[in-house]
Amino acid sequence: MSFARRLVGTALVAALVLAGPGLGRAQDGDPLVALTAVLAQIDDPQAQLDILKGMKEGLKGRRSVPMPAGWETVAAKLARGGNAEVRSLARSLSVTFGSRSALEDLRRQMMDAKAATKDRAAALDGLLGAKDPELPASLRQLLPDAALRDAALRGLAAYDDPEAPSAILEAYSRLGAAEKRDALNTLVSRASYAGALMDSLEKGVLPKKDLSADIARQIRNLKSESLSARLEKVWGKSRQSPADKLQEIARYKALVLSGSISSVSAGKLRRPADRSLGRGVFSRVCQQCHTLFGVGGKVGPDITGSNRADLDYLLENIVDPNAVIPNDYRTWTVETKDDRVITGVMKFQDEKLVTLATPAEPVTIPRSEIRSIEQSDYSMMPEGLLTALGDDEKRDLISYLRGPAQVPLPP
Repeated sequence: MSFARRLVGTALVAALVLAGPGLGRAQDGDPLVALTAVLAQIDDPQAQLDILKGMKEGLKGRRSVPMPAGWETVAAKLARGGNAEVRSLARSLSVTFGSRSALEDLRRQMMDAKAATKDRAAALDGLLGAKDPELPASLRQLLPDAALRDAALRGLAAYDDPEAPSAILEAYSRLGAAEKRDALNTLVSRASYAGALMDSLEKGVLPKKDLSADIARQIRNLKSESLSARLEKVWGKSRQSPADKLQEIARYKALVLSGSISSVSAGKLRRPADRSLGRGVFSRVCQQCHTLFGVGGKVGPDITGSNRADLDYLLENIVDPNAVIPNDYRTWTVETKDDRVITGVMKFQDEKLVTLATPAEPVTIPRSEIRSIEQSDYSMMPEGLLTALGDDEKRDLISYLRGPAQVPLPP
């Protein structure tokens, strides 16, 4: 029991699994074997949780790890326990260890609309981790399910499923703002998916304004000349010369300053910029990557303490994000052997795994599934961020970004 007490702590267990010799070979000296032996001896649910969470974290991104000796007996014991999270984690690890019965259990739990959402989400996460080949059809069935729709939208990016684009686009108009971003991120994850997206844009079915600069950049990263040409016609160019950028900064500066009070432009009364509406634009265009006033993503830097009040500084960083690029925010592009393209900031890599922070979520890819990986000389923040916004939206956003404190979201 004293050995078990020393092991309690998820981070420590994860470190043991990651660093231990013979990982995944289920032999003497392997930490998975030792941890399985400890689980066989203890009944404390919290200790079990710490160990199981650590094992799951240490095996994150790994698929088809050979089952450690004694695991089937331990899994049966944990399945009889009273703690639902322990049961769920044990079942998920059984899938990682190649248990067919556990795989079938997870499929049933995921599709059970009467089960708790937390348990269904955990089942989906386990199936995605194992890259269950039967999962795409189930993910499409989950698109009408509000409880798991966002996870299903993101999960479809991991599969080259010919029926996925039409299913996503059919559901698109009924999605919330965050779900639409998940849908778009999946639709630009593969050239085969992006073609259907471009069809929808060209026909006017999907609004052009929904295509943000980072989505447009990801389409270009697919390295398809035909897709890039179609994008330019529908959305516009984002790459400009230094002279063009200076002109654009001057144009936006004049636009912002003209909206500081009610003014007349092109025969129309221009209202003052609205910071609350600007927060709404920020949540749609910027928040997936940047944190401001404690809200937002972690792909890019937290901009709360930056020199945002300086209009020149702010516009220069928005219009020309590649002028000065910290190494931590350079863009990496990974192409998998099944033609998925993932763009993000490098968070972790070793000889077995690569983890990128993307606007949608962190993505961990086994190196055995990677065809190519390269770092670019460009910032993760895309050019053309303001291209798809109307003039009022531009002024509202910049006013919000320059503000000293948080404001309510628009009703």
